[in-house]
Amino acid sequence: MTSITDSAATALQLIASGDAGLLAIVGRSMAVSATACALACGLGLALGAWLGVARFTGRAAVLSLLNTFLAVPSVVVGLVVYLLLSRSGPLGFLGWLFSFKAMVLAQALLVLPVVTALTRQVVEDAEGIHGEQLRSLGARPGLRSLLLAWDERYALLTVLIASFGRAISEVGAVMIVGGNIDGFTRVMTTAIALETSKGDLPLALGLGLILLGVVLLLNVLIALARRWRERSESNEGGREGEREEGRGVPVRTVEAAP
Repeated sequence: MTSITDSAATALQLIASGDAGLLAIVGRSMAVSATACALACGLGLALGAWLGVARFTGRAAVLSLLNTFLAVPSVVVGLVVYLLLSRSGPLGFLGWLFSFKAMVLAQALLVLPVVTALTRQVVEDAEGIHGEQLRSLGARPGLRSLLLAWDERYALLTVLIASFGRAISEVGAVMIVGGNIDGFTRVMTTAIALETSKGDLPLALGLGLILLGVVLLLNVLIALARRWRERSESNEGGREGEREEGRGVPVRTVEAAP
């Protein structure tokens, strides 16, 4: 117990003092995950929104494959990226292996199915509510996907935040393709694994506390996004009611029983 207490105290001192090595690892981890999420979300939002409204032969098979990718272990993604970027692989000429770019690619491939699947579900649910009205106005699938995605932007904001949490907490893929090189490809999760095996518990615990803080912050942002969405929908409903009253249209009528 004393060892744990001492390690926790030292970890808090490292955080409070702004240890250069710790901050470098945290900054690199945030940069990798943010870049990967930006790339994955740019493609995943568009693809998921289209899948939410499109109807084509083989759609069920595509959705089954997409759902399968949700359960792919991160180490398998790391292995695939490693094989692609190795010298004998098809992308070996890029020279990305054991680099920042390799970790971004691995995390982007890991997050892409999550963003696509969640976006598809959100847009498909919205399509079930508003799709018939949009179709009656002549909106084609591409336009409907954009309109519905914009209408569900608060829900999709939650998807983006959740995808960042998935990326920053990943360890297997970045360990394989990044190599955990000190000062170059060492991020929070790989550093925690390494420092724990070396017995440097204060640094590992300090990074763990920061990682927990990041995850907690993401959960708070998700809760705020949901509340923001509920408040926005409530305000829009109130303004619609006021417009109906202004036109002389009763918003709600109650008939008395005879």
